[in-house]
Amino acid sequence: QVQLVESGGGLVQAGGSLKLSCAASGTFFSIDTMGWYRQAPGKQRDLVAGISSGGITNYADSVKGRFAISRDNAKNTVYLQMNSLKPDDTAVYYCKITTRFPRFDYWGQGTQVTVSS
Repeated sequence: QVQLVESGGGLVQAGGSLKLSCAASGTFFSIDTMGWYRQAPGKQRDLVAGISSGGITNYADSVKGRFAISRDNAKNTVYLQMNSLKPDDTAVYYCKITTRFPRFDYWGQGTQVTVSS
């Protein structure tokens, strides 16, 4: 069983910053990819940023240059530094990890990020 605990969401004014964290615990062999997704009301859940086990990152076009994803493999934790936040960034943010052997996806419970104008 794997548990993901997210933290760092909240309310911030436009132009501000937040840093999300997601720590994985439980029984698993190792973690392959880690990522952050977001879902705004009435919209689908979309990828925000992902990071491979080797540190290769990818971002949604809407957040490039503003958000940065990183991971600490020793702590099984993934981070999302969000800068220059905009009201359009308002959403519930979910972390996802993909484990190896077996290969399986696990999701966090979600953390609300609200950006006021």
